[in-house]
Amino acid sequence: MMMPLRARVKNGRLLLDEPTDLPEGTELELGVIDDDLDDSDRAALHAALEASEEEFKAGKGIPAAEVIAELRRG
Repeated sequence: MMMPLRARVKNGRLLLDEPTDLPEGTELELGVIDDDLDDSDRAALHAALEASEEEFKAGKGIPAAEVIAELRRG
């Protein structure tokens, strides 16, 4: 799993705070993170995401189309 990249704005430009091994010319879609999570909540969220990724790799995932259809049914 690729870790998120951190960047800061300086003089209207985004500057990465760490090196990356992404291929030259790779385009990224960036979004601003704006939430009210504290460190504990963020750690719990990341743990849940990692656990769900492991479940998905083990074939225990649910296809997105099924999830969306269920949400639309209310």
